Amino acid sequence: MEALIEFLKYTIPGLIVFFTAYLMIKTFLDNEQKKRAIDLKTNNQKLVTPIKLQAYERLTLFLERINPEALLLRTQMPSMTVGRLQAALLTTIRAEYDHNISQQIYISGKTWMTVRGAKDNVVRIINISADSLDKEQPATMLSQRIMETIISIEKSPTQIALEILKMEVNHFM
Repeated sequence: MEALIEFLKYTIPGLIVFFTAYLMIKTFLDNEQKKRAIDLKTNNQKLVTPIKLQAYERLTLFLERINPEALLLRTQMPSMTVGRLQAALLTTIRAEYDHNISQQIYISGKTWMTVRGAKDNVVRIINISADSLDKEQPATMLSQRIMETIISIEKSPTQIALEILKMEVNHFM
């Protein structure tokens, strides 16, 4: 019995010291791992933030470039017909869209759907306006019809998408 008591006198304090050291080291290592995770996240944000902002800038530029008013000013040439202007407008929109399609990975899915929807609505406005005219009429007729359509709606599709894009940037920052 005395041997057992003598054994416990040395073993119990040793076990207490061991478990105390174990808990301290475990807590220290857990905290270090959390610090590393935070540092990694911070470093990733430092790398991703400029890229995300650039994506927002590029999509803003895309929406401004497919805005029917700006698009007509850049695309319409003298002596164009309705059919040629329609084709040129649709080609320009498609090229702009293809150039910026990769930006969707940096913005929310909802915002990307809004940007894509704005593009689709501009295409729809162009096609509906062109379908109501003879393809051989002067391009100014199509320009006028597109502008009348844009004026008749409260906000153009590109304006709506720009507002949503700006809201997302404000939440991001």
